[in-house]
Amino acid sequence: MKRVKLSLSIFLIPVLAGLAFLISSCSENSTEPSFQTDDDYIRSIAAGSSFSSNADDDDNLFFTDDMDFESDGAVYNNEGIASPLDSILKWGRRITGKNINVNITTIGDTLKNATVTKTLSGNFIIIGYSSGILDTTVKPFTQEQKRTITFRRVNRKSNPGMNWRVYQYSAIDGETKTPQTGKDNIVMNKVEYYKNNNLVLTLNGPDFTANIFTSRYFGNNTLIDVSRGDQIKIKVYLTSNQNDTDIVAYHWARNSFGFHREPFVMTSQVPNGNNFDRTYEKTFNIYPNHRFGMHNGYISSNTRSSLFDNNTSLFSSTFMGLPYRVR
Repeated sequence: MKRVKLSLSIFLIPVLAGLAFLISSCSENSTEPSFQTDDDYIRSIAAGSSFSSNADDDDNLFFTDDMDFESDGAVYNNEGIASPLDSILKWGRRITGKNINVNITTIGDTLKNATVTKTLSGNFIIIGYSSGILDTTVKPFTQEQKRTITFRRVNRKSNPGMNWRVYQYSAIDGETKTPQTGKDNIVMNKVEYYKNNNLVLTLNGPDFTANIFTSRYFGNNTLIDVSRGDQIKIKVYLTSNQNDTDIVAYHWARNSFGFHREPFVMTSQVPNGNNFDRTYEKTFNIYPNHRFGMHNGYISSNTRSSLFDNNTSLFSSTFMGLPYRVR
């Protein structure tokens, strides 16, 4: 019996030694995996090139902000139900090109600010009746929209994805740049949001990036939280240089059944020099099958000639985007 134990020990010693050497060699030769730099990682999130599987993640706002506005062409109002505006049957944007610039500034060792500027090109499409004949007008355009995002350091690891979290972000501010500059014609001064008859949020313009929201990770005490079935009323205060009344609309975030839009009604108009101070309102309910999670809701203010004149040089739109959460 002793001989068997001794022989087995003699056999195991070189095997164990070899394993120890192999493990030691692997440990000595192994290197840390390569990751993006901090700024590259932050730029990828801010530019909306990544999407979280958690629908309630604030990062998803930046991935979907193009899709949450009109991006696929002319649509009906109100969930695909034909509701023509006078002779207009459908209208909307089709995005064909996108350029994104992310400018990052570092504040101390714990904060980084990213200013995101998106320049989108596409066609504004209006389908309606002209002298009783169904006709389509296509107006090429470019629009520019901005949003600021602040990231805060939460760790110090080699992987920047573990070090930085979205801390705060702004509403979106935008306007057409061609064929006309949006704010040359219409400036949105203020937007009020009411939930179930209670004023819950006021956003001040004309630069809506001044309105800042805190992410869910850091407390999220400024965002609009809504539930399916909640009644929402939105009031828009704007100044327009147009004699004809403007076309104001709320653009719902895209859902599985497609995109839809709510037209506003003008409730007041007061002359202001050569301009007009106007108020528009819309009341609606969060529909029963609205997806849960984070979304961008947009309000656009368009000159009437943008929709009701087939001159392709007449398209002027000012818009803003508000983040909201459906629970």
